[in-house]
Amino acid sequence: MTYYSLNNNAITATFEEAVVNGIAPDKGLYFPSGISALPTSFFEGIEQLSNIEIAQQAIAQFVGDEIPESELIKILGRVLDFDFPIIELEHNVATLELFHGPTMAFKDVGARFMANCIGYFSKGTKESVTVLVATSGDTGGAVANGFLGVEGVDVVILYPSGKVSEIQEKQLTTLGQNITALEVDGTFDDCQRMVKEAFLDSEITAHKKLTSANSINVARWLPQLFYFLFAYKRAKSKGKEIVFSIPSGNFGNICAGMMAQQLGMPVKHFIAATNVNDVVPTFLKTASYDPKPSKATISNAMDVGDPSNFIRIQQIYENDFAKLKANLSSFSFTDEETKAAMKSLQKDSKYIADPHGAVGYLGLKKFLMQHPEYYGIFLETAHPVKFLPVVQETLDITPEIPAQIMQVMHREKVSIKIKSYPELKTQLLKA
Repeated sequence: MTYYSLNNNAITATFEEAVVNGIAPDKGLYFPSGISALPTSFFEGIEQLSNIEIAQQAIAQFVGDEIPESELIKILGRVLDFDFPIIELEHNVATLELFHGPTMAFKDVGARFMANCIGYFSKGTKESVTVLVATSGDTGGAVANGFLGVEGVDVVILYPSGKVSEIQEKQLTTLGQNITALEVDGTFDDCQRMVKEAFLDSEITAHKKLTSANSINVARWLPQLFYFLFAYKRAKSKGKEIVFSIPSGNFGNICAGMMAQQLGMPVKHFIAATNVNDVVPTFLKTASYDPKPSKATISNAMDVGDPSNFIRIQQIYENDFAKLKANLSSFSFTDEETKAAMKSLQKDSKYIADPHGAVGYLGLKKFLMQHPEYYGIFLETAHPVKFLPVVQETLDITPEIPAQIMQVMHREKVSIKIKSYPELKTQLLKA
């Protein structure tokens, strides 16, 4: 498998080069040069396959022969060592829980897969890699956990000060070892802008090898397609056409779902549910893509004003607006609507949702109002305890704190406060 830059398809890379470099030399996102659908028999017999077997067959073409099959299976065994249950809540409405991993967020799979791939590629080499990542919440913790102690890898995480939950902050600032947390006086978009500037800075790239662990990296992005295949395996017996509603910020997760569709997975439609950061919902109404500064909300991981992965989504549908619109709907919701959905889910279904999952639920319900014949699955992307103040204020309850969270709560936060790109550059050039 080769990958090409979405800025210039003449620039190509192997899987290893795409993973280790993160983005192309022209700063474009890498995209697979070809996508081969899996055989129909794969989907017909998917109930008989284990999650690891499903994942191996789905990801094999994207990895190629750069990681031997036996080693790839070992990697997937380490990555997929927890469950991905579907919980039915209402008629034709279910949620896919993606928070049963070590940091209790959906990004655990991609972060661990990428860490294992880089660990495999770095064996026997003397050159170290610096993983530079911006986070609006859960990415930082998942990346920190996934790369903790990986030999030859340093991790630098930028996060917006005061705009992530206390638990999210603890997960990315308390691990030490090869993890450095930079607390930015600004928004997630400011963090992401600094990261992109660092990749363009020859003074830095001449000094050290940088890669990204945001969903712009193919090894972080592509494994998320597993979720949709696992969900299809469990929902297939319903005998109805399936739609997925995904709470969306940087649009990597929903983009991975669309890749699962390209592999042949039967799915009728995708719904991108956003908070008031509504660049994509507006685009689908106007055909004009206009990034804008992000706004802070209670679903902070989705506070993105210029989603990086949307260019990949456009590529999947060949930059054809009509084709994209036939496969994707997108709706935005306010914090007040999100809180009301959390209350409704708790009252009617005895289900405690985090604010991101609640936005996904709202998107699904809005779509099903016009299409009640479909079976809808919304993604619950983080454990509600990760947004404890919002849950407590909204529902007047305190969920039990899981062991994964308890083990970091007593640790001391260690972060370096920065305000500008020159301060980030100074930090990166220190070593």
